[in-house]
Amino acid sequence: MALSSFDIDAPRWDQSTFMGRLKHFFNITDCRTAVLPDSRLDEAKVLVESWRAGSAPPGTTEEQLHYAKKLYDSAFHPDTGDRMNLIGRMSFQVPGGMAITGFMLQFYRTVPAVVFWQWVNQSFNALVNYTNRNAASPITPKQIGVAYVTATSTALATAVGLNLYTKKAPPLVARWVPFVAVAAANCVNIPMMRQQEILNGIAVTDENGNKLGHSKKAAVKGITQVVVSRITMAAPGMIILPIIMQRLEKYKFMKRITFLHGPIQVMMVGVFLIFMVPAACSLFPQRCSLAVSKLEPELRDSIMSQYGDSIQKVYFNKGL
Repeated sequence: MALSSFDIDAPRWDQSTFMGRLKHFFNITDCRTAVLPDSRLDEAKVLVESWRAGSAPPGTTEEQLHYAKKLYDSAFHPDTGDRMNLIGRMSFQVPGGMAITGFMLQFYRTVPAVVFWQWVNQSFNALVNYTNRNAASPITPKQIGVAYVTATSTALATAVGLNLYTKKAPPLVARWVPFVAVAAANCVNIPMMRQQEILNGIAVTDENGNKLGHSKKAAVKGITQVVVSRITMAAPGMIILPIIMQRLEKYKFMKRITFLHGPIQVMMVGVFLIFMVPAACSLFPQRCSLAVSKLEPELRDSIMSQYGDSIQKVYFNKGL
């Protein structure tokens, strides 16, 4: 293929398959991109946009274009093209998530520690959810505040309640409380942070990107898939690691280094997240689809009246 015909926006890997999406998300969730300066990211954006406009610098190679697109996808919002805040990027999920999750799993015994780390986690999640929303559906500061308070309250109530309830339960059950709290909060945090999409619908297009209208049902499908992905992302580390730690802590050498249990859990969570962040993001296509027959009657009738049976599916960005 001649470089002049290179389509920089075409998926590098087949997005209709899980393996294709997995390669894609391993690429854009690479945590090494999170430490690059904004100037380097802006250079990548300029190259991507120059190539789209047909005015890229002479001698640009396909390898340079692939890397520029990797940086662009990792740091700029797919709807707006604006640079996303560092903490909210998926490339920051591994370093951010491993630190917070590791300490949630370590400090689960006392109520003050549970409250603090669940608050930190929900603050982190709220920023991630806001950053990766479908930006075509704006949300007001008041709605952001309500979403944040609601999700944080849910996480704290779940964690503190279960923490007290499991005082007499086997130790391993108590270690799983943070995961239950995280899962419950995700079921609240994400829909609340993206409530405008549910209330007003999100933009849906045909296969070629031509806008057809707004759909609430599309929003519900996309947000549901994001909730499932986020819970899946956290599950292995927060379910399996407590089992590992409970067994390790019985050994004498572990009893001598209790001050290192927190850092050890942080590193082990990182190992899980390196694989689980891209794997969970790959569960569903980011460019989600919905059959026209399952849309709201008004939108379905509008599409049918304009296009007949030529359009069978609509497409939309489900967010991450």
